[in-house]
Amino acid sequence: MSAVELGAGPAGVTLDVPLERLDTIGLAELTERASLLTRIDRKYVLPRSELDSVLADLDEGVRVLDIDGVRSSEYESVYFDTPELTSFMMAAHPRRRRFKIRTRTYVDSAQSYLEVKTRGGRGVTVKDRLPYGIDDRARLTSEGRRYTDTVLDEADITGAEGQDLVPTLTTRYLRTTLFIPESSSRATIDTGLSWSSVPGRNAPGAGAPQLRLDRPRLAIVETKSGSRASAVDRILWAHGHRPATISKYGTGMAALRSDLPDNKWAPVLRRYFR
Repeated sequence: MSAVELGAGPAGVTLDVPLERLDTIGLAELTERASLLTRIDRKYVLPRSELDSVLADLDEGVRVLDIDGVRSSEYESVYFDTPELTSFMMAAHPRRRRFKIRTRTYVDSAQSYLEVKTRGGRGVTVKDRLPYGIDDRARLTSEGRRYTDTVLDEADITGAEGQDLVPTLTTRYLRTTLFIPESSSRATIDTGLSWSSVPGRNAPGAGAPQLRLDRPRLAIVETKSGSRASAVDRILWAHGHRPATISKYGTGMAALRSDLPDNKWAPVLRRYFR
């Protein structure tokens, strides 16, 4: 069973015009110079109308990811959780050690990966990934479950062992990726944001209908660097934007379901989602 259909993508505006002055970087070079699977993430939420002024201040040395002439690529993620929403609850009531499991599909190239993100005691996020069949993106195969269990066990993360892991939420958006040479780091810009629940899983009661939330006038900027802030962080600060507490999974679930705890994301929910 597939919870989502490729092709029903986000309605967003690409960022080609404000970034056309920047040189490009290919995926292979970006991966070599700024893989950053272990990193500090800082997230910013801002109106789409304020994004262009931020991008205009980027140094000309910043480069934008280009894949086959495309600078804004469509992403789709399917998140998995236990029936008791263990992963969500670990984020809603912050645990120093927690996990997030999803498949990520690069729609333009029709490639999928299973990703397991873990957060350790020092607040550092580690992402492990496994190439995954695109037709399996809305379910965990036996191989996927073994991989997930191995990653969680090696990271000493508990909470999912012995429980089913089921799809709970699908997100879609357009992503533009920047490479910042001065810190060998990257930043991502997500627009055309959409969240939808998985019917029967993401709402009270069996067979619950699908819920959907679109935010085309919103942008999420995420910087991914070491302990030091990047040039993109400093530009955002200069424009009055500060890091926000937001998670596409946690905030999306709380926005769609009024019965879930939402205190952690309350400021962002009040300002941008409700």
